[in-house]
Formats: sequence, C-alpha cells, structure tokens
Amino acid sequence: MENIIKKSRLKSLFRNMVDIYSPSGKEEDITEFLASYLHEKGLPVTLREVSDGRRNVEVVFSDKAPSVAFIGHIDTVPAFDIDDYEFAEQDGRVYGLGTADMKGGCAAMIEAFVSQVQTGRIPHDAGLFLVVGEEETGDGTAALIKSRSFPWAIVAEPTDLAVCLGHYGYSEMLVQSHGTRRHASLGSQQYNAVFSMLQMLLKLAEFITSDYSQVVMNIRDIHSSSAGFAVPGSCESFVDFHLPPEIQVRKITKKIKALVEEAFSDSLLTNYSIEFPTMANSYQLEDKGLLPEILQKIYGQLGYQWHPTAFRSHSDANLLWQANCSPIILGPGQLEAAHTRDESIDFEQVVQAAQLYREILESLISRSK
Repeated sequence: MENIIKKSRLKSLFRNMVDIYSPSGKEEDITEFLASYLHEKGLPVTLREVSDGRRNVEVVFSDKAPSVAFIGHIDTVPAFDIDDYEFAEQDGRVYGLGTADMKGGCAAMIEAFVSQVQTGRIPHDAGLFLVVGEEETGDGTAALIKSRSFPWAIVAEPTDLAVCLGHYGYSEMLVQSHGTRRHASLGSQQYNAVFSMLQMLLKLAEFITSDYSQVVMNIRDIHSSSAGFAVPGSCESFVDFHLPPEIQVRKITKKIKALVEEAFSDSLLTNYSIEFPTMANSYQLEDKGLLPEILQKIYGQLGYQWHPTAFRSHSDANLLWQANCSPIILGPGQLEAAHTRDESIDFEQVVQAAQLYREILESLISRSK
C-alpha cells in the first residue's frame, strides 16, 4: 500500500494538540480545535455531550455500527508547571504534557483517518472516537458506550507499539483510621491514627510482596488531620492495586480487606473504614477474531515481531470490556513516560503508529468488499 501519511501535517497537528492545555474537566478548547480540524479535512464530525459543555468528538461514516472503534482520550493530568507544558522537540524526541499519554496516539489515529479519507476509499466499518475524562472518572467513554456499541476497539494508550491483548485489572482502596486526639506528650502508637495506618500499610505491602509478587501496589496518598502539637485524630490513605489478568479483582480485594481489619484490630483506634470505590476486572483476549487476525497479518508484512502482552495500567479499555467490547491496546510511546515531569515520545514512533492505524483501516475496507 502506498504510504501517504504526511509527516509534516502530523507534526503540525501534534504540536497544536500538545500546546492546548486540556486537563480532565477542561477539554473544551481541544475538543473545539479537533472538531474544526476534522471538519476542514472533510470528515463527518459529531460532538456528543458528556457534561457541562464537555463533549466527545466522533467520526463515523455510516448509520451501521462500526466493527472497529479507534479510541483515544484527549485529556491529560494537570501540568507540573503551567508555564512549561508545551510542545518542544530535541533530536527527534517530542517533549510536553500528554505527548505519550496520549496525544501522540490520538494524533496518529487522526492522521490515519484523514489520509485514508483523502484517497477516496472510505472506512465505513471503522469509527474514530476522541473522548474526555479518562484521567479521572472515564465519563467520556461511559457516555460513548451508553450511546454506541461495537465489537472491537483499538485504544491508543502508550504500549511502545506492542499489541496488548491482555489488560491488568485495577482496584482502588480508601482507608480511614480514627484514633484519640490528645496532647502530643501523651501520644502512643496504639492511639495514633497515623501510626496505625503506617503499620497496616507495611503489613499489606509484605503480604502483597510474599503472596502476590506480580501485583503492583501503589500507596498514592496519605493525609492526617491537622493536629498541631497533638496526636492526630484521623488519617486517610488511598492505595492502588494493578492486577495481572490471571488474578480476579474481587477475590484479592476480599483478602486485602480481611488483612486491613486484622491489622487494625491490634490497635486502640476508635473507628476505621475500608472502601473500594473503583474495581475493574482484568481480561485476556485470544489471538483470533477480526482485529487480532488483521494485526497479525500487518505485523508479519511489516516485519514486526508478534509478541502480544498485557497492558499494566488502568484505562478506558476496562470500561469497554465491561460493555462487551473486545479492546486491544496499541499506541506509540512508553507507559513509563506518562504522568512524569519530562513526558516525551519519539516522533518517528508516532509516524509508525499512524501508518499502522492506516493499514488497519485499509484492511477493513478490503474485507468489506
């Protein structure tokens, strides 16, 4: 197939996307920009309301439900430095907020659709969906699956262009401990809400390390009441667990809850609470079916190695899976670069991703004839 990905157009789009500040909840500017860009390139654009003026951008070519949805989120985490988050390039590497997670993947998908449509060969069996809110609640994808259905999806999270047929599960735990506020000189570990929390977290980390070493446990936040010169009366902690496909989220969550209760039973806390506000199941797809077979063929033609793996983080794909869609994670960039102060991506890999996505579109067109 003729390579018609236009690198200069892709880089200009990518630059504009990174230069638009779009943290979760404040995606209006980038939504407006992308809708205008796609419309100018001749693609049919629909804006779907999510909340309070926040909208997803949708591109579909038929009233028929697409077989494959190309999905990317256009929001980012907040900037580390609001005066220094924009596009910068050095030695072929692009730096800036959202470059890896995941404006590089979104730009590649957009360029693939634009270049495909400009050939006159329209991908009626595919749709492009640029969603908001992934970095917080996933409300953009929730709105998408409420209004549309599709059997397959490609999600452009950063995988270094490795095909992820599997996906880690995810559990978020909120623990609150309540001790006895008293003068600091009368403090003891048994009455102290912070000490009790720390002791529990150490026991939990030991349990995960010894019994579930493949699980990633992340202590995200610890906060205590403002005590002054006193024993703090309360403490709150958020803990994340990323679970490989072979571990059932509800089973391990039950064990974690029992361990926390046991750890707190040895203290003199006045009260405590344990919640799991977010739980998402893992999944593992077979390398059969429409999209895996297309990808295997393309990877063979391009000389890429076919070593499917599992995506280690939480993503919108967890929501898609729960909605009876089979999502494959495949995007440029590295997960290790996401959410970092010096987030960056190799621009040539963004180009490669655009070419891959275009190959998929072309394969879908050929199959539909």
